[in-house]
Amino acid sequence: MQAQQNPFDLQIHRQIIHTEKQAYLSGIPDEQLTSINDYDVKYYRCEWKVNPAVNYVKGKITTYFKPTAPGFNAIEFNLSNSLTVDSVKYHNTLLNYTHTADIISADLPSVIGVNTLDSVSVFYQGVPAGSGFGSFVQDEHNGSPIIWTLSEPYGSSDWWACKNTLTDKADSLDVYITTPAGNKAASNGLLVNITNSGPDKVYHWKHRYPITPYLICMATTNYVEFENNVPFQSTNLLIQNFIYPEDSAWAAGNILDLIPVMQLYDTLFGIYPFQNEKYGHAQFNWGGAMEHQTMTFTGGFWYETLAHELAHHWFGDKITCGSWEDIWLNEGFATYLSGIAYEHLMDGVWWMPYKKARINDIVAEPGGSVWCNDTTSGDRIFDGRLSYDKGAMILHTLRWVIGDSTFYAAINNYLNDPALAYGFARTPQLKAHFDASASQDLTWYFNDWFTGEGFPSYQIHWQQIGNTVDFTVSQTQSHPSVSFFELPIPIEFKNQTQDTIIRFDNTSSGQAYSVTIPFTVDSVIFDPELWIISANNTITTSISENELHRQISISPNPAQDNIQITFSKTYADMEVKLLDVTGRTIKEYSANGLKNLEINIDEIPGGFYFVQLNSGEMNFSRKMIKQ
Repeated sequence: MQAQQNPFDLQIHRQIIHTEKQAYLSGIPDEQLTSINDYDVKYYRCEWKVNPAVNYVKGKITTYFKPTAPGFNAIEFNLSNSLTVDSVKYHNTLLNYTHTADIISADLPSVIGVNTLDSVSVFYQGVPAGSGFGSFVQDEHNGSPIIWTLSEPYGSSDWWACKNTLTDKADSLDVYITTPAGNKAASNGLLVNITNSGPDKVYHWKHRYPITPYLICMATTNYVEFENNVPFQSTNLLIQNFIYPEDSAWAAGNILDLIPVMQLYDTLFGIYPFQNEKYGHAQFNWGGAMEHQTMTFTGGFWYETLAHELAHHWFGDKITCGSWEDIWLNEGFATYLSGIAYEHLMDGVWWMPYKKARINDIVAEPGGSVWCNDTTSGDRIFDGRLSYDKGAMILHTLRWVIGDSTFYAAINNYLNDPALAYGFARTPQLKAHFDASASQDLTWYFNDWFTGEGFPSYQIHWQQIGNTVDFTVSQTQSHPSVSFFELPIPIEFKNQTQDTIIRFDNTSSGQAYSVTIPFTVDSVIFDPELWIISANNTITTSISENELHRQISISPNPAQDNIQITFSKTYADMEVKLLDVTGRTIKEYSANGLKNLEINIDEIPGGFYFVQLNSGEMNFSRKMIKQ
């Protein structure tokens, strides 16, 4: 079943980037959010009482931890000062604490030894401070109230007490959400119990995988709940959906399209990382979506949105970028996986439009690296052209360089690396797996495409004599950070009935090649399948005058009133100019898709002129006499 007539929609991709960037811009961290580093979180038990009609939260957060430094006699948590701490308890003993500058600091009764498991509970309540884009939002849909959260990157401590960092994942989690009857509550993991508490319902969610704070979530409203199952070879996976009643029919139809996407990701990248639990969707009032672990929050149910957020559960959730410098490990991968869905599904008809759109966005500006060189700027971290699109397409080009089997083996080894799986990673750790799988040092590639800026433009000149095609390939670069992009390049040789694509190693500008082609070539096309990020490429030919007359005729010549240009085939980008002997353009036409073009020359003076024809496949001019 296909959710839309046109599932590939460039505006949807832009909306994903725009709304994610808005959320992130609200939470660039202060130093205090990264200063808590003397203990390792093992487990959170989060108990929240919320009424979706009231902008308020009452919570109890119990954190199990192991000290990592000697002399551990006090513990700190991040929590916004907009919330009131009622008490901090250690084994039911009240602790002395301070709550200033968004940090709770509590004195422990005695020193806790390094690597000793212990726990502390924080009781708090209040109205979370509005960040402008999320963290904790009370709103309504179709007249019904809703509360939802969106904490990426550092909004967790806006509404709950935690160690708010990108370097420490809790090993497991329990969430208890108390909400008035008539509502349902969505969160991470498995829904193991629903109990009554006076006029309220208590939803107990259990998650037994490592999780970073920003991926912990909560939403409650008058959801309609329905389920799907994804069949795999030996088991089924539950997709659990919490949808607004007014949108349930729309969502139900579109979510069905995610089943083959999940099966595809499972085939290419290994089993869904949270297979023992579930995958889910909870609708919220947001233009984009957020990959909360096992429970994506989404404002809509568009094909690429659902594919992108599902992809994050391998890239972003199972393995999380260890620094904003490497945000492409989350966003570049998720963007590319949505493209891979277009490649393999729906007959592949949207794969070329996807690649063309990504490349067009990248080459719209001459510079910019995938490596984020300014982590103080949310605009730079979540730059759609670089972190998303170029991040995706440098994976695509690397796949071309090393081959499909090596590419997918490297990624699967990365995902299953015990030092990285369910933890954090940096780009050098990903590169190490590509190096190992490819049996080569790919520093040259990452220097050009990850830290380097810009892209190449190719200039190809060719001629055919008999069955031999000779050609040269020159290259210019859009940015001086890269002196030459060394890549294998694909070139297609074709005529009206025959074609072949050949791969050539291109190691220097001006490199000459000779290849045997057993048919008469009338077109040479660079990178027809769009493996390489490039732009402004030109192809010229030195085919013989006889061959030119066979392919393109201009008659009559000499002429008095009109000339007729006849093409043996159509060209997608053919431009025609009439020039005087000084090179000045007299007339200019587009012959895109035409086999015949008539030019009126009645009003120009008699004399010598040139008809110039330019396309990506050829560039030449012919003398014409006006009588």
